Parts: sequence; C-alpha cells; structure tokens
Amino acid sequence: MEDHFFEQIIKNPLEQPNIPPNEVISLWAEKLIQVLFPENSPKVFSTIVDVKEYVAVLELELYDIISASCKLKNSECKNAAGQFFEELPALYRVLNTDIVAIYEGDPAAQSRFEVIRTYPGFYAICFYRIAHMLYNFGIPLVPRILTEYAHSKTGIDIHPAACIGEYFHIDHGTGIVIGETSIIGRYVKLYQGVTLGALSVKKTLAGSKRHPTVEDRVVIYSGATILGGETIIGHDSIIGGNVWLTESIPAFSTAYHSPIITIRNHKETN
Repeated sequence: MEDHFFEQIIKNPLEQPNIPPNEVISLWAEKLIQVLFPENSPKVFSTIVDVKEYVAVLELELYDIISASCKLKNSECKNAAGQFFEELPALYRVLNTDIVAIYEGDPAAQSRFEVIRTYPGFYAICFYRIAHMLYNFGIPLVPRILTEYAHSKTGIDIHPAACIGEYFHIDHGTGIVIGETSIIGRYVKLYQGVTLGALSVKKTLAGSKRHPTVEDRVVIYSGATILGGETIIGHDSIIGGNVWLTESIPAFSTAYHSPIITIRNHKETN
C-alpha cells in the first residue's frame, strides 16, 4: 500500500473538531442521570453539600466537553454549561412526568423504582431530554452522540432536535424511530416499532419540517409508520398496529389496519 493511504488516515481526524471520545460524553450523561435518580447509582449522597459538589464536578466536565466540541470562546462555553445546570430542576421535573406516565400506563410496572431502574424507554427518554437541552444551546454533535449511545443500548432512535412534551410513555420501545423535526404533544404513548419519519426529500430541504406532528393524548401501537412534515395526528387519537399514514387525521380518530388472516387445520389436509 502507498504512503498516501496512511497519510489520509492520519490527517483526516485532525481536520475535525477535537471532540472527546463518545464513551467520555456518554459517561458524563450516565453520571448526571445517576445524580437525578440515585436508584441507578452506586454512589450515595449523604448531604446537600455532597450533591452540590458532585454537580459542580459534572458542570466542569460539561464545560470541557463543550469547549473541545465547538468553536466558542471559553466564556461562552462556561455560560452554556452554567445555563444547562441552571435548568436542571426543569429537566428533573419533566423526567418525573415521564416516570408517572410509564408507571400509570403500564400494568406490568410494579413501582416507579422499577421504571427508573429497568425500563429501556425511560433510559432513552433521559438521554433524549439531556441531548435536547444541549441541542437548544446550539452545541454541535454532542447531542447526537448522546442519543445514538442510547439508541445502541435500547434500540430506540430519537433525534435530539425532536420536540417531545411531558408525560411521554415509551412501552417496550425496540425499533422506535423519532425523526429530527417530529413534534410530539403531552401524554403520548408509543409502542415498539413505531416510526415517525420523513418522506423522501432532497438534501436542499433538510431545514424544512419533514416529520409528523402528534398532538396530545395519542396512542400509537406497534409497527405503525407515520410519515411527512404536513402529517398531523389529531389529539386523543388511536393509531393501530402496522398502520401506514402519510396524511393527517382529525382529533378523536381511530386508524387501524385490517389484514386478511386465513386459519386452516393442517391436520385435516394430511
């Protein structure tokens, strides 16, 4: 092999921002989640001072991540990290609404502790909400690294730019895809395999609304696919399993797929 090939391998990463390894970024988010929900943490905080000191460490770690990831001045990176942690109580409040939605919406959930400790849907929502906050601060790449880490762990793919309301419930979750410009209201419940996606569009339309809007109190069952930026699912609607939608439906609608199922007794045919 020619040296030119090896030069490309050495040179190309240096042309990119000096972003910390994905493992470092995802570990920071894991530690933040453990602070908010000690049910997930081996670390025990005995006093308020202990918590404040640990949160201060996490703020410094976020500053390091931001300053290495984008071309902001040191003061701007410090402000972004500080603003993120100023909004930590709001993040905590919203995540607690998600816990309530999952616990009250799943008969199999025995306790809120179980939701926090074992539910992949809640895990993915935690990473999404952290990433979404960072996305709103204009931090590049880091939000996507976080949601893709959760995707790799849970099979739930939520773009950090998607807007998702309170009391969000993901049941099972494997195979869920929520695209970049999706808007989801409050008290929405998604089952496994749901796609909120885009119809095929040109790259030049990347900044446009390409994904659906799902209004409040909608339930979408497994395998449903809803596509298009102009598609609106009206509030209090139910979307059945395996439904394919590319057009809006009004509030209080039920959309369902009617497959033809044939059952025969193979014993009688032998």
